[in-house]
This record gives sequence, C-alpha cells and structure tokens, in this order.
Amino acid sequence: MPNMIDIVHLNKYFGDLHVLKDVSLSVREGEKVVLIGPSGSGKSTLIRSINWLEEPSSGEVRINGELMTKKNHLEVTRKYTSMVFQQFNLYPNMTVMGNLTLAPIKLQKKTREEAEAEAMRNLKRVGLAHKADEYPQNLSGGQQQRVAIARALCTKQPIMLLDEPTSALDPEMVSEVLNVMIELAQENITMICVTHEMGFARQVADRIVFMEDGQILEEGTPEHFFTHPDNPRCQAFLDKIL
Repeated sequence: MPNMIDIVHLNKYFGDLHVLKDVSLSVREGEKVVLIGPSGSGKSTLIRSINWLEEPSSGEVRINGELMTKKNHLEVTRKYTSMVFQQFNLYPNMTVMGNLTLAPIKLQKKTREEAEAEAMRNLKRVGLAHKADEYPQNLSGGQQQRVAIARALCTKQPIMLLDEPTSALDPEMVSEVLNVMIELAQENITMICVTHEMGFARQVADRIVFMEDGQILEEGTPEHFFTHPDNPRCQAFLDKIL
C-alpha cells in the first residue's frame, strides 16, 4: 500500500528552541497512527507541520507523493487533509450547518444543496442532526468537538489530523468524542492523532509513535508498545500514566 504521508529529516525551530529534531516518519494509506508522549515533546508541532500550519525549518513533507512548498502548501493541504483542533475553532456567528458548509461551498465550489446534504449526513454520523440550526455557544464542549469532527468529514479528504481533540473537554464529555473517533477509525481514512487517551490509542492505532524532546524514541503496534517497549524512557512514561 502506498505511503500517504512522508516526513523526511524534519526540523523545526522557534527562535533558538529546537522543537523537532531530524524527525522522519511515513504513514501508509488508511493507516491509523497515534502520537503520544509527555507535554512539550513536539507532537502537536509535528502534526501541524504535516499541513504546514507550522512551516518546517528544514526537511521535507510529502503528501501522496507531492512535496509541500511555500508556493503549493495551501493547494496540497486543501486537496488532502482536514484537521480537528484542541479548541473547536467553530465560527460563533454561524450555525452548525453554516460551519459545516462554508469550506465545501467556498473552497470546493459545491452547491449549497450538495453541501447541506453532506453536512446533514455527517451530523447524523456524530449524533447531532437535531443541532443543525443551533449556534456553537448553545452546545456543550463535547457537542462542539463532534461538530468539528463532522466539519472535517464534510470536505471528504483522505487524511484526518487530530491534535489532542479531547484535551479541552470536561472528563464526562471525553467519551462521546472518543466514541465518534473510534467509529471513524473503522473507515479507510488515513488518521494521525495526538492524544493522551491510552485506551483509545490501544483500541484504534495500527501504530503508536512515542515522542520526547522533539524526537521519535519508539514506534510499534499497540501490543508491542503497551506490553514490552524497547526504550526505557517509554516504559517509565507508561508506568506513570497507566
């Protein structure tokens, strides 16, 4: 199966701070990869570098074989990726339906009828069809994040990037978002997710990637990672959180 994402010798500096240190990672089409590790290890910067929300300082990112550059990164991103953020990033002055149809109409030139039909299909998938005419401020945090996932689905991109999608939620709302993500993981979508939810990682990941201090220290199947990781730092991390 071809690689959907290739990251090659990626470095990222914020001023003097070296946040990503020569990171290389390939993700196959349809693969589910979960990035875990302590806070400040570079996970979010890595996932944001894939769609050039953070421009790499050096190295390469290729999506479906296309090299991301200053000139083409917006075009490539819009063609292949959708993203779900920690903070839901919904437009407060638009209804749920307005949030879901904006990109398909403006960027993908779909008709309003097409966009609304697709939006309603995806709202049904996340259990929120009855909230189509509500404004985001009238929804709970869990509902807003489910709307954000539905919005990502509406663009029908082959890659979904999720940057700690449950970290801003109250504990009782986490499971409703994780359930939607678990269902999504059954589909032939390429998914990279940064999360601290170990149960989710164990259940859905084809591969777990452990990062610390801007580097990948360990990668493997959930069984390998949770039962006998090779790296002692990885084992120490698991001992603290499990």
